[in-house]
Amino acid sequence: MVVQYQGEQDGIPTKFTIRIIGNNLSKTSSNYQIDLLVGDKQLPTFKTLIHKRLSNCLKEIYLFRKHNNISFDASSEKVAPKLVPYDLILYNYHKHTLFIA
Repeated sequence: MVVQYQGEQDGIPTKFTIRIIGNNLSKTSSNYQIDLLVGDKQLPTFKTLIHKRLSNCLKEIYLFRKHNNISFDASSEKVAPKLVPYDLILYNYHKHTLFIA
C-alpha cells in the first residue's frame, strides 16, 4: 500500500511517500514494514525492524517526523490504487497516530 502526503521538512515544501509492506505469513498473522520516502529518496527511520502491528509502524514514522521536523498536510493524502483492503482499513483506523500533536 502506498500513501502520499504533501508536507514540509525544515520549512521546505516536499512530497512524502509512505510504503506499507504487509507480508501475510499465515491466515492469522501479518508482518508490516514501512518505508518513508522524500521524493524518490528513502529516509532511514529509527528502526528497520518488521513489526507485528501496523500501529507500531505508524508510531515509528510519527517519532521520526517529530525528531526531524517533518510535517504532513493531512488533507493532501493520496492512496495509490493497488492496495490490500485490510491494510487500508487498519491504516485508516491508526493514521491519527501520524498527526498527534
